[in-house]
Amino acid sequence: MKFISTRGRAPSLSFADTVLTGLASDGGLYVPENLPKFSQQEIADMAGLNYSELAFRIMWPFVAEDLTEDEMRGIIERAYANFRHAAIAPLVQTGHNEWVMELFQGPTLAFKDFALQFLGQLFDLLLKKRGEKVVVLGATSGDTGSAAIEGCRHCDNIDIFIMHPHNRVSEVQRKQMTTVLSDNVFNIALEGNFDDCQNMVKASFADQSFLPDGRRLVAVNSINWARIMAQIVYYFHAALSLGGPHRPVNFSVPTGNFGDIFAGYLARGMGLPINQLVIATNANDILHRCISANDHSPQPLVHSLSPSMDIMVSSNFERLLFDLYDRDGAAVAELLADRRAAMKLDERALEKARRLFSSERVGDERTVEVIREVFESTEYLLDPHTAIGLEAARRARKSSAEPMVCLATAHPAKFAEAVDKALPGTRVPLPHHMQDLLEREERLQVLPNELSAIHDFISRALA
Repeated sequence: MKFISTRGRAPSLSFADTVLTGLASDGGLYVPENLPKFSQQEIADMAGLNYSELAFRIMWPFVAEDLTEDEMRGIIERAYANFRHAAIAPLVQTGHNEWVMELFQGPTLAFKDFALQFLGQLFDLLLKKRGEKVVVLGATSGDTGSAAIEGCRHCDNIDIFIMHPHNRVSEVQRKQMTTVLSDNVFNIALEGNFDDCQNMVKASFADQSFLPDGRRLVAVNSINWARIMAQIVYYFHAALSLGGPHRPVNFSVPTGNFGDIFAGYLARGMGLPINQLVIATNANDILHRCISANDHSPQPLVHSLSPSMDIMVSSNFERLLFDLYDRDGAAVAELLADRRAAMKLDERALEKARRLFSSERVGDERTVEVIREVFESTEYLLDPHTAIGLEAARRARKSSAEPMVCLATAHPAKFAEAVDKALPGTRVPLPHHMQDLLEREERLQVLPNELSAIHDFISRALA
């Protein structure tokens, strides 16, 4: 299988080269040249498979030319061996035909573990086979960083640098990153917001002259195709658990960077019956405004109780645009020529998006109310991101006859401030393996919002 750029001017690559390249040379994102499709009978035959075997079935068509079956099965088994729940992604019912899929059972208590535990294992295998050593550079709004560090900390051929916005992630999120004291792990607290961090990563990939000879950058952010691919699996898992493919199963996804919900879009393209995908945003609502009002204009970033969604430049939206514009890379490049300018979709592209996607915006006040209301009615505790997803699902849902699954993206213990606002005095204990997290020693570097400062720090660290 070959992978092509959303901007149409970069060479097509194999799966392995795509994973180790990240951002395409023309600034675009890689997508499969052709999406594999499963028949309804093939999907039905997957019912009853455990999560690891299902993951192999779904992902194998993408990787078959670059990995052996034994290599792929080994990567998957190691990736999910440390998840705390035997079901890997258990479902919890919160209402009539309404479900929460717990994607926080991994080692860092966030959905990013599904992709980044897999990606770390994949990197390790590919780099050992090639005898290559690389530099991982990533940006995080809260959860990607800790999951990436956990996935890469034991990799002999990787040095990892993660940028987070200084004082704009929760204490638990920060500590999960900065208390990993491995020699190959470096944390940067950037004096800016997440979009600034993300811009630093993109600029660094465009000009890698600051790296020592023989080293190159690879991406762990959701611009890396392997992350999106691994997230497709849990859509199939949820649907098969709730009667799919014999009936449609719909999803609501709290999202800022559009990667998680794009995986659902791909699952549908691979044959999974999905009639509705709900884009759930917080006050940083550029995706909601785009779908609901064709207003994709950047606005000042708002610091919210759901910091992992405090994003105004949604990188993975470009992958959807590529399909909305009939895979015309030149049209996508023109549309995104100036990310600071307001963007409007043409009516045909907008109509295509609205056939599948609904969207809602949920502010902090309502987020807190939803956490309280759901706990009082079910004794189930939501984190603020999942609360936004559940509220958006209830507002936007088109059919109560079809199951609606809200993706629970993080454990509530990571967001004590939001929980305390909803249920004053409630203490949510961290899982056993993190009981002493807040007392652990930290190591991080606070740097100004300047590309030269980032590059100087990385160069010195690698010297």
